[in-house]
This record gives sequence, structure tokens and C-alpha cells, in this order.
Amino acid sequence: MRYRENVEDSIALLKKVMPLMIRHAAPMNPISFTVWYEYAAGMNPELNSAIDELLKNQIVLDEQSITSLYSRFIAAGSANVSDELPSNLQRIISATAMSVAEAGTQVQLYDTSLQQFSRELTTEAAVAPTESNRNQGSFLGRLRNLFRESTPAILMRSGSMDRMLHKTDKMRLSTASLSEQLAQSHKEIETLRAEVTRVRQKAMEDGLTGLANRRNFDESMSGLLGACNAGGPRPSLLFLDIDHFKKVNDSYGHLFGDKVIQVVAEILKRNIKGQDLAARYGGEEFAVLLPMTPLEGARALAESIRVAIAACQIRRPTSEAPIGCITVSLGVATYLPGETAHGFIERADKALYVSKSQGRNRVTAYGIDPIPCSG
Repeated sequence: MRYRENVEDSIALLKKVMPLMIRHAAPMNPISFTVWYEYAAGMNPELNSAIDELLKNQIVLDEQSITSLYSRFIAAGSANVSDELPSNLQRIISATAMSVAEAGTQVQLYDTSLQQFSRELTTEAAVAPTESNRNQGSFLGRLRNLFRESTPAILMRSGSMDRMLHKTDKMRLSTASLSEQLAQSHKEIETLRAEVTRVRQKAMEDGLTGLANRRNFDESMSGLLGACNAGGPRPSLLFLDIDHFKKVNDSYGHLFGDKVIQVVAEILKRNIKGQDLAARYGGEEFAVLLPMTPLEGARALAESIRVAIAACQIRRPTSEAPIGCITVSLGVATYLPGETAHGFIERADKALYVSKSQGRNRVTAYGIDPIPCSG
């Protein structure tokens, strides 16, 4: 694990990082934060040497420079840094945002108290000595009378009250400025939190289709099987492969092949619901996880998807002429308690293979349709 700091240490580092980022007008994004975080932590000597050299030569660390530093000294050194940073950063941001919000509230309360105190001091200063008896019900009045009786020279000294009021106003202005700074810091932290969330979401998506990517699928599969083995429902799995996709690419080009993949992805999106997860498994192969669907329902859904894809008309990008129907083959399986994720996927993949070997453009469900024994 690259980042081992606890919450307290991370917050202490964040307090060093934010001024550095502000001083150098660094963009508020995870890459920039990572560079300055590791610099402040002193955990990456080569990175620190490079930054120190740039600063020594008065080179501005703009977004391009920061990205270059990240690529050379961080991304290249840890394949998992992009995984570790978001969760670590979210933890730091959450704790710090709470502290900043609380500090801002306390500053506002203190500012209100100072204003009230200032008003009371002004009022007390204007009260004539003969009116002191009427102020006996006021705490400040009693305190003032006590001081007057015991040490009259203190309060009667020329300008003492004015100096006290001046200091009070000065402190109030100082806390007002601090409150504004805290509010701005809180806003920047929330912006950073939103950016981290967006980056994490994008990291779990397939760039071409917007479906879940392979990593997202694997993590979702692991969670579903864990829930099932703890007594939850048995999930079902669809595997889908575009028929003769290599021929499509060879005949019409890769851009058209990408369009076919996107059309299939859109049909999958329209046919799933709730907790279902559609993923691009690799190339022209897709997978659909169905947490709450038994085998018969999963087979029916697979058939609906097959029919919808076969019915769509995809046109050539140049002439807009239709190229004929695109078809898919599907394999379906339902999880057997106790089996591994590999075993579950293997059965769905075996059902898909049967669909392709028996003519394509069909659905095979493991446990319903005949599956030839492999020799």
C-alpha cells in the first residue's frame, strides 16, 4: 500500500498541501493533489528533487508540468496509485471538510459575540457616573461599578476604553477575514471531492460504450457472490458475443465496428433495470449480471435482447445504406451456491460457445438447454 498515513497525519499533510497548491496556482484535481501530497510528505525523494530544482530555477509549475511530474515519478512507479489515491483522498477530504465547516461555524459565533461585546462596551462607556445605580441589573454594569469602586484610576484613565474598543474591532475584522478564508477553503475542498468522485466513476466505465468496464464487472461479481453465499438470492449471468464481428471490421472498418458495439451497448442499457449491471467484457463480448433474476427469467431477457439487436438497422457511415442485420449469440447461467466466480463465468461462457457452434443468433441457458459434454 503506497499511502499509510492515518486520518490525523493525512489532515496535517493536507494543511501543508493546500497552501502549496494555492501558492503555485495548481489545478484542483487528483493528479495535482497527488504530486503536492507526496512532495509535502517527503515520501518520493526523486519527485522532491525534481520539484526543488524547478522551483530553484523559478519555473512555474503549471498543469502541464504537474502532469509530467505525475507521469515520471508517481504513475510509473505504482500501478495501483490511481486506486489508492481516491479512497485515501476521500478520507482526508471528508475529515478536513468537517473540521473546516465546524471551524467556520465557531468563527461566526465568535464574531457575533465580539460585535455584541463591542456594543455593550460602547453603551457602558456612554453611561454617566450618576446613572450607575440604574445599571445594577447589567452584568457589565456591575462589573464596571466594581472596578470603579476598587480601582477608579484604571477605568477613568483617558482613552483606556477607546483602546479596548479599538482592539475589539480589530479582532472582529480579523475573524471576519478568517471566516471568509475558511469558507473559500471549504468550497475548494468540496470541488476537489466532486472531482475525485467523478474520476472514480470514470475509472469504472468503458470509454467507448459507457457500460461498466471489466474491473467494475469483476468487483460487482465478487460482491454478489459474497452476498449469495451469505444467504442472498442467486444471481444469473448473460454472456453475449457479436456474431462475425471480425468480418464486420474487415468489411467496413474499425470505426463502423465501434458503432456496432455502441448500438449493442445501448440496447443492453434499455433492457436492464434496477441493480442489473451491463458490462463490456472485452472486444465484442459483453456480460450482464442479474442479481435478482432466476434462470428462466434470465433466459427470457437474453432472448429479448437477441431479438432487439437482430431487428435494428445499422447504416454505413458514408452512404447511409443499411448493411443488413447484426446478430448476437448469448449464453446464460445461474450461480450454484459454493462455486467460484471462475466456475460461474465458465458455465455461462460454455453456454455461449454452444450458441455459436450451433449456428449463432441464438440463446443457450446452462441448466435448461442441452450442453454437449466436452471431451
